Amino acid sequence: MNTKLTTMIAAVLLLSCGSVPAAQWQPAGDHIMTEWAEGVTPANVHKEYPRPRMVRKDWKSLNGLWNYAIVPSSSSMPSESDGKILVPFSVESSLSGVGKTVGENDALWYMMHFSVPGSWREKKVKLHFEAVDWKAEVYVNDILVGVHTGGYAPFSFDISSALRKGRRQKLVVKVTDATDKSFQPHGKQTLRPHGIWYTAVTGIWQSVWLEPVDRGGIKSYSAVSDIDAGTMTVSVEKSCPGDGSIIKVDLIDGGIGYSTENNSGSRVISSVKALPGNKIVFHVPDMKTWSPDNPYLYGLRISVLKDGKTLDAVSGYTAMRKSSVVVDSMGYKRLGLNNKPVFEFGPLDQGWWPDGLYTAPTDEAMKYDIEKIKDFGFNMVRKHIKVEPARWYYYCDQLGLMVWQDMPSIADNSKNEWGVDAMGGGTDYPVSEWGKANYYKEWAEIIASRKDFQCIVVWVPFNEAWGQFDTEKAVEFTRSLDDTRLINSASGGNHRECGDIMDVHHYPEPKMLMWDGNEVNVLGEYGGIGFPVAGHLWQNDKNWGYVKFADGKEVTDAYGKYADILIDLISQGCSGGVYTQITDVEGEVNGIITYDRKVVKMDEARLKKINEKVINSMGE
Repeated sequence: MNTKLTTMIAAVLLLSCGSVPAAQWQPAGDHIMTEWAEGVTPANVHKEYPRPRMVRKDWKSLNGLWNYAIVPSSSSMPSESDGKILVPFSVESSLSGVGKTVGENDALWYMMHFSVPGSWREKKVKLHFEAVDWKAEVYVNDILVGVHTGGYAPFSFDISSALRKGRRQKLVVKVTDATDKSFQPHGKQTLRPHGIWYTAVTGIWQSVWLEPVDRGGIKSYSAVSDIDAGTMTVSVEKSCPGDGSIIKVDLIDGGIGYSTENNSGSRVISSVKALPGNKIVFHVPDMKTWSPDNPYLYGLRISVLKDGKTLDAVSGYTAMRKSSVVVDSMGYKRLGLNNKPVFEFGPLDQGWWPDGLYTAPTDEAMKYDIEKIKDFGFNMVRKHIKVEPARWYYYCDQLGLMVWQDMPSIADNSKNEWGVDAMGGGTDYPVSEWGKANYYKEWAEIIASRKDFQCIVVWVPFNEAWGQFDTEKAVEFTRSLDDTRLINSASGGNHRECGDIMDVHHYPEPKMLMWDGNEVNVLGEYGGIGFPVAGHLWQNDKNWGYVKFADGKEVTDAYGKYADILIDLISQGCSGGVYTQITDVEGEVNGIITYDRKVVKMDEARLKKINEKVINSMGE
């Protein structure tokens, strides 16, 4: 590393020592903001435990003010910082305190100090990044501890060997991000925001944290339910499997989920001990299944035992639920939950915020969106070409909201034909071999990090021919990683004879211009009813919706009219619907809620009644 960094690092904020003067940070820019943003400070920024499926008591957040610098990527490490950035908000966002664009030929450098509690001395120390967009090179005390590419999956490094005894530790991260100038997955990010394409997100955008782990501790676990057999199979991966330790797993009545407490009062249904590497199968008595109406969660407590001592322990949760294709009494193939046909109905959710872009200003704000979707009477949400923090999926698990999870797209459809309403129509995007390989690498990481959240019921590899290639192979690849969910192979076009779902898009009114008797038929997007609410707009001009109205009553009336059309389609075999969209996003004003989350545009009581009528119209 460049020795010029030493001077700069010496002046970097030590996050663990005292508070930070407010003058060192304030939101950037003049765009609208949510009410939660007003309470964000360097001292309280995203201090919640980041990994709710696998909780340890000891951990330390590194979120807060760091130093940053933006320089040409060809340059050496900068000798001076450009100022402070509030992690975990991307550098382009208002809440980062920076609000600057990082180009494809730039590098964003982060710098800070941290300390390690003395009680961790006998443990491995792991440094976790929940998400960094896109390439991250991580240094601890001038030692490269690891490199990761990919903007949506968590990664971590064992930094024990790089730590200095009795001294504060230096952390430096170099980030480069080509956004839409490469085949890296980027979803709707662009360096030239316009229309349906939004402001780029670069760098750290989810939590950074530390935890101590025993050298023979738990690396991960997976829990797979089989409601037909009434069993739950738990597989545990640990470090040093041949160290003479054993694994103990407790299945607990009632989901403990996110908790750093011991939960000693919880009722243990069953407890099994096994040697590492063995799958543990629980027979679940009086089985309770998870559904939007009853999101029941089972707790898990996993321990590593050796010589009568507990070396490591984590708390987690899971659920008994099944996502499959079922045939109803009319002979239509339907989306099935727990062997029953369910009309899966929800909004398109881009997951963007005016103040934090990819990052919700607070945990409460992130939960608010999910709560409102439930309040509105929906039972599902389509997470549109973005992947959320683990806590978002935990709230969907806890509150009972099914999720269709998209893969973030690697390109648009400007260089291929988009075949909308025909099987086998359209052409592949000319993706480079590197782009294809990287797609599979990142999709595999995303699925691995999210597949144990039971709210996810559908994987969506491609949307509207954006960067679509080798569809059959992508579906087979997805199935090989997780065969417990349905696969919506090509949402909105370039349909191929593979996967479980045939998904058409039509704006603004619901319409199915093609049907496939071999798959479940869904309407993956419709609506887009626009209503620009003065005082709650990202920009004053170039705002748009597929149709526009002047007040909330007109919007609700139009929504109800479209719902009646959708109900007719359901009677013809349509098995799922996605309304565009839950919130406004930048220049798009077709949200049910304004971008700043301060105004619900429709009559909420009518909206809920309409949505419940749609869902209940299918019957069994």
